[in-house]
Amino acid sequence: MTIRNWRAGRGGSWTLIGCALLCFLAGRLSGQHTAPAPRIDLDLAMQLAIAHNHALKAARTEVEQSQADEVTAAIRPNPVFNYDDLFIPLVPSQFTGSTLNTITEFDVGLTYTWERGHKRAARIRAARDQTTVTRYQVDDAERGLVYNVSQQFIQVLLAKSNLDLAREDLKSFQQTVDLSEERYKAGAISEGDLLKIKIQLLQFQTDVSSAGLALVQAKASLRQLLGYESVPADYDVIGDLAFVPLKLNKQDVQMRALELRPDFLAATQGVEAAQSQHQLARANGYRSVSTTLDYTHVTALNTASFIFNMEIPIFDRNQGEIARTQYAITQAEENRTAAQEQVMTDVSNAYEQVASNGQIVQLFQSGYLKQSEDSRDISEYAYKRGAASLLDYLDAERSYRATQLAYRQSLANFMLSLEQLRESVGTRNLP
Repeated sequence: MTIRNWRAGRGGSWTLIGCALLCFLAGRLSGQHTAPAPRIDLDLAMQLAIAHNHALKAARTEVEQSQADEVTAAIRPNPVFNYDDLFIPLVPSQFTGSTLNTITEFDVGLTYTWERGHKRAARIRAARDQTTVTRYQVDDAERGLVYNVSQQFIQVLLAKSNLDLAREDLKSFQQTVDLSEERYKAGAISEGDLLKIKIQLLQFQTDVSSAGLALVQAKASLRQLLGYESVPADYDVIGDLAFVPLKLNKQDVQMRALELRPDFLAATQGVEAAQSQHQLARANGYRSVSTTLDYTHVTALNTASFIFNMEIPIFDRNQGEIARTQYAITQAEENRTAAQEQVMTDVSNAYEQVASNGQIVQLFQSGYLKQSEDSRDISEYAYKRGAASLLDYLDAERSYRATQLAYRQSLANFMLSLEQLRESVGTRNLP
């Protein structure tokens, strides 16, 4: 706006422009234009991890490699070009058209191998089945990454909550220390009691420092899962420790898991992949046919030849590979059954853990939190008025803090068990 007014006035004050530039630079130096630290919630954290986690990006290349194997499997045999020239004169004077026509012999031919037993179709099917298995395996790696992110995100929320509690307790206890100093000056308490209170203040300060360190470490671990380039070092998280009662039927959740768990789907697809490998082994037992078409010129005579070659499968009929792949089918079927049992066990354990942790949270909410807070407040009130001893007040303060820490840990445990249930089912949308 200043420059525009200066142009309109044709020679306005340079001083005004200089002041504007100085204000702009001062604003930049004072941090007024510094972008705020980004804040991410759990959903965004998962999206960032899926997009930027290097281990997952490396795993995704396995699908591309398997798709490249599909291209290799579909390649047909190359034709072979044959040429030979015989009885070429070495004396230059004999190198004439008549000599080449009547004495020199040459052959030109083309050879092609015809695959029998539908080998190419069997190779393509086997490669595609393996790609499907690999894709499910990558999905399973993504499932594990999402669970790790949610788990670490909850650890960050717990660390933030503990840090807030430690700061709140420190602030409250600092007021008690200040009041105790006034009471000591007034002769209401002894110097020994004042020193005990001041020494107790060290514990609150240490708790704040430890909680701050735990938060920094939790955020660093979460950033590693998200990818260091996806968020800056000063990022923050959005969310709270919360309890939402769930009413789920275990059997419904288990059936849902069998429909969605990528590792079980990979094991199921592994049976089909083993069967396709067996079909490929049987197809490779058929011997391919090699055909050659030759054109021959000899002694002024032009002729054509057709040659047919095929290995006679007397000894080698690929019987060893056929037997191996047959056993591999049995192995894949057993792996599928084992994967199914693992899914059922994982869901059952996670379901029971959610129920147990939910009961613990409800116990705290049923009255223990209020009782610990009331006990602390009553002891503090009585102590400040000389009706309670210092030891009674400090004991009530420790009980309150221990109850609050245990409650926050129980909330985190419930949320972690819920994330484990989602991971065991294979979806974040539980039925």
